[in-house]
Amino acid sequence: MTSVTHRFIETNSIKMHIAEQGQGKLVILCHGFPESWYSWRHQLSALAEAGFHAVAPDQRGYGQTDRPEAIEAYHVFQLVGDIVGLVNALGEEQAFIVGHDWGALVAWYCALLRPDMFRALTLLSVPYLPRTWDDIRPTEAMKLMAGEQEFYQLYFQEPGKAEAELESDVRTSIRAFLYSASGDPPPSKRWRFLFSKSEKLLDTCSVPDKLPTWLTEQDIDFFTSEFERTGFRGGLNWYRNMDRIWELNPFLSGAKIRQPTLFVAGEADAVITMYREAFDTLEQNVPNLRQKVLLPGAGHWVQQERPVEVNKLLIEFLADHQIDK
Repeated sequence: MTSVTHRFIETNSIKMHIAEQGQGKLVILCHGFPESWYSWRHQLSALAEAGFHAVAPDQRGYGQTDRPEAIEAYHVFQLVGDIVGLVNALGEEQAFIVGHDWGALVAWYCALLRPDMFRALTLLSVPYLPRTWDDIRPTEAMKLMAGEQEFYQLYFQEPGKAEAELESDVRTSIRAFLYSASGDPPPSKRWRFLFSKSEKLLDTCSVPDKLPTWLTEQDIDFFTSEFERTGFRGGLNWYRNMDRIWELNPFLSGAKIRQPTLFVAGEADAVITMYREAFDTLEQNVPNLRQKVLLPGAGHWVQQERPVEVNKLLIEFLADHQIDK
């Protein structure tokens, strides 16, 4: 079997770094925050061995991919354009798409906007959050939900604020995020998405004395070196476009995802608590949902924490929903 290879492609006016492995039908793997192509390290080889061409890009603002300066350059329509251009640059007309965290949002927008290209999708951690005609501006909804507290996505809105905190000690930030949002810490040490306005973001996390078994010091080394080089601004700018997405997407109000879909998350993932209603109503908004799985003991980084289970579910799903080659 071939090993993981790396190259750059041109897409949507940016240079994008991709990691890829295998031959066969194309599977695009979209990462979340604060991650990179590396978060799919366990899936690349498994998909390749199963007969797929697995491609994990560093998305816009991350890793070795270009990091435009303007905040508006990270609007979701640009992010979708990057992935559409990637499929085209690889010489394909169709692809499976898999997304985790923010990558899940990219995946479902790809499915909604280009159903001719993306014929089946897998969402990890974040359930589909449909737009409705009654929706209010996202940051206003966050303020109502948070009340007297702070919500992490609101904390991210001010340019430079979260960057300064996270970049003061990148290694500690990475260790804290990956551990605290996983299924490993006791409840008292898990990441909190709501916190006191007197606290900082990293006060919501805990740093482990010893890493969990799914995470090595070499993994921490990789993520640390990437974010020490790039900073966190690119990834944080995705959050700073949430109101802009809302302003431009009323045409998607009530839209359902019609493609065959797999959803997988960790039972201890705080995102499931955060978006419980969307999780509970997923079958209504994704009529062709084939499976909805919560993995016991797993947290937010589900494909890293539980690669064997995720790979099995993913490969079985992809094998059942063939696309044109």
